[in-house]
Amino acid sequence: MSGLEWQLAVVETVLQETPRVKTFRLRLPHWRPHRAGQHYSLRLTAPDGYQAQRSYSVASAPEQTGHIDLTVELLEDGEVSGYLFEGVLPGDQLEVRGPIGGYFVWEATSAASPLLLIAGGSGVVPLMAMLRHRQNTGLQNPTVLLYSVRNPAEVIYRQELEALARADSSFTLLLTYTRQAPPQWSGYQRRPDSAMLAEVVGRFITSPHCFICGPNGLVESAANELVALGLPASTIRTERFGPAAAGAIAVN
Repeated sequence: MSGLEWQLAVVETVLQETPRVKTFRLRLPHWRPHRAGQHYSLRLTAPDGYQAQRSYSVASAPEQTGHIDLTVELLEDGEVSGYLFEGVLPGDQLEVRGPIGGYFVWEATSAASPLLLIAGGSGVVPLMAMLRHRQNTGLQNPTVLLYSVRNPAEVIYRQELEALARADSSFTLLLTYTRQAPPQWSGYQRRPDSAMLAEVVGRFITSPHCFICGPNGLVESAANELVALGLPASTIRTERFGPAAAGAIAVN
């Protein structure tokens, strides 16, 4: 069975990540290996035949077999995310196809370069697959995740990310809060800008490979700033969320 054919997955578990984010673990009758950064399409069909389809990045590592984790943010007027949040429980079936995508992917190899991951909101999902893949393979390449969120309640995978940062000295977690920071917070409290990105890039001895995922504005701004800082455009991969997004978009 190819990744372009639809199949009925069974919902195994539903995990509340934040007030507006849930992770759905799906058991696939025709499981296929995925690469960190790929996504699945999910299709809903109403009794009258109306269909709605959305793409969701895979959060689980490639080493996880038999099932996948899709982390979904509830959007205002989101017909698919709304249905998933309101009506989907363990044991239900969902129609999916994948894995899809070959541009915004990362492989954990012994020759892997330093890694800079930049996320905005739910854009952390495919980057989490990369971090889990890296952890599972025992790779120690210098890696930084710069994660922009509005407030502490919206940090997806907080406990796992903080535990990873404590256990792995080669991984650094940098949070920046754009609206409300925790009490006595001494870290970043603004949207990623040129000064912040210069500081983050300065943590690397050699130029890192970069993956940026999130809302259109954050992705475009961060990619342009990194190029302005001297990083080769060929080492930057972007994926944008939002109405104008069309999957992975290369930096030109």
